[in-house]
Formats: sequence, structure tokens, C-alpha cells
Amino acid sequence: MSYKINNAIIKRKNDGSNQFDLVDPDGIFDNKEVLVAIDSDDLITIQLLINGIIENDFKNWNEINQFGENESIKNLFIKLGYSKEDLIKLLKSL
Repeated sequence: MSYKINNAIIKRKNDGSNQFDLVDPDGIFDNKEVLVAIDSDDLITIQLLINGIIENDFKNWNEINQFGENESIKNLFIKLGYSKEDLIKLLKSL
């Protein structure tokens, strides 16, 4: 089973105005009132987490008893017991 995350790119303008352009060639977000910007590494992590949930593939989920407020979501994979090779396998399955 695959899970698709609709996405577009929100790109900061170069004119120093602190404004953003939406790069959405497929028009996925036309007429949407709210958009969320997510760092690309975090988006990949979220996709991997969704795949893990769908496949019920968490090795040590019950052993996680703390997750710091400022801790990166990427650390969750380490806490779940995934090795580098496991993550490469998950990435290839996307």
C-alpha cells in the first residue's frame, strides 16, 4: 500500500521582502486558504513515519517514553531502533 502526500514548493522571494512564491504546477493548492511549509528533510521523515504506521513496522514504539520539545522528529527513527540500512530500505520503498 502506498500513501501519497500532495506537495508544492513554497519559495522565499529574493527581493528581501520576506514574501513567498507558491510553486504548484499541478494546481493542487488552488483555492486553498491555508498552506503549511515543511522542511524537505522533515517531509521525507513524515512520509517514512506514515509508511511505518501503515505497515505496522515499528520495532520499539512502546519503549519511547520521552520526546523532548526541541528534539528533531528525525531522532524518532533512532529511538524506534532503525539502522541506517533500515532507513535506506524505507526510502527506496517510497
